[in-house]
Amino acid sequence: MNLDLRRTETTPRIAARAGRVMRIAGLHLALPLAVAAIAFSTTSQAQAKEPGVRVSKGAFEAKITYCEDCHGISAQGFRGYYAIPRLAGQQPQYLRNQLRAFVEHNRPNPIMSNVAHVLRPAMIAAITRYLHRLNPRPYGGGPKRLVAAGRRIFQNGVPQANVAACAACHGPRATGHGEIPRLAGQLYWYVVRELTNWPKERGQNPALPDTSIIMKPVAHSLNRSQIKAVAAYVSYLR
Repeated sequence: MNLDLRRTETTPRIAARAGRVMRIAGLHLALPLAVAAIAFSTTSQAQAKEPGVRVSKGAFEAKITYCEDCHGISAQGFRGYYAIPRLAGQQPQYLRNQLRAFVEHNRPNPIMSNVAHVLRPAMIAAITRYLHRLNPRPYGGGPKRLVAAGRRIFQNGVPQANVAACAACHGPRATGHGEIPRLAGQLYWYVVRELTNWPKERGQNPALPDTSIIMKPVAHSLNRSQIKAVAAYVSYLR
């Protein structure tokens, strides 16, 4: 089966997404990083046949139905009342780490903790590889007047605040690698919210430290206007 990722969204689908997003916002949850399968294409079918990777079509389709209402067609993200992150093009290892962080309560999000807890390794492997191959046009959405300032911070850092260049870890085009996430094309308000609330959303289980600790001093050292500038810049990258 090959689902058409270009299909338009129906009114019931939009309504379902709005209801779920409002429920998430009402709970004041951390923005969900996603795991959800966006389509069971011929690519994902081939992945499922790889040695050691077995994914049920039915289970995969169930994840599609549940998750694309929030993360959008082609994993572009959702930029409505409550921004939900883009997963398209994201690094598989980073996604796997974040799913583990939800399970271990390093990222306090009851919805994503429950989702991640029931996913088998085979499903996670197939989904994360598939998401990594997606590259839809980014929504953008950041104020364009902030892009130039954001580019300077991303490429050069903020020396007076002892903040290194974002590009040093995330790469010159913000595509990330391994455990370092892709930022290119990420929704503006999602990046703003994550950097602003970093100490409350990441590294919440001291007994199980993870790589999010690297970003804690960076997020702490950036002021609100600098965070918005960086978020605006990466929101337009592809």
